[in-house]
Amino acid sequence: MEPGRPGRCHGSGPTAEAALDDDALVTRVRAGDREAYDALVARHTASAYRTAVLLGAGPDAEDVVQEAFVKAYRKLSRYRGEASFRSWLLAIVANETRNLHRTRSRRDGLTLRAAAEPVVAGGADDGLDAVLAAERRAALVGALRLLPVRDREAIVCRYLLDLGEDETAAVLGLPRGTVKSRTHRALAKLRALLDREVAHRG
Repeated sequence: MEPGRPGRCHGSGPTAEAALDDDALVTRVRAGDREAYDALVARHTASAYRTAVLLGAGPDAEDVVQEAFVKAYRKLSRYRGEASFRSWLLAIVANETRNLHRTRSRRDGLTLRAAAEPVVAGGADDGLDAVLAAERRAALVGALRLLPVRDREAIVCRYLLDLGEDETAAVLGLPRGTVKSRTHRALAKLRALLDREVAHRG
C-alpha cells in the first residue's frame, strides 16, 4: 500500500494504533511500521482536507492532501517534534496549496466550502434566518477572496480552522508576533470589506 493515501486504512473498530498519540505513532513509523502511518493518515485526513479547501485548493484539495501525506512520509526523519505533528503536517498542506496556486493558469479556485456549509432547514419560521445566514456566508466568502493571500491564510488558520497562535505560526512558518499582527490587520481589512458590502447593498 502506498503511504499517505486518505481513506485507504484497513480494518474496523478500535486498534492499538488508535490509542497511541501522534508522537508514539511517528516513532513506530520510523521503526518501519506502515500501519502506524495509516493511523496518522486516518486521524488527520479531515483536518488536512479542510485546510486545503479553505486555503484555496478547491476541486484539487484531495490531490493536495494526498501529495502532502506522501511528502510528510518521505520527510518524517526531519520532524523534530518542536511543533505538534498536526501543525507540521498542515504546514506541508499549506505549502502544497501555495504550489498549486503558482502552477494554475487561473486563481479562481477559492471555494471555502467549509466556511459555507449548508444550513439544515427547519420549520417555516426558520426560512428568513436561513436566507440571512446564507447571505452572510456569501458575503464572507466574497470578502475573503479579495484579501491578499497572506492575510487570507492568517484568517483561515486562526478563525476558520480554529488554530491557536502557536499552531498558526507553525503552519505558516512565521514568528508568533507576526501571526498576531498580521491577523489583526487582516481582520481590519476583512471588516472594512464586509462594511463596504453592507453599505453597497443598503
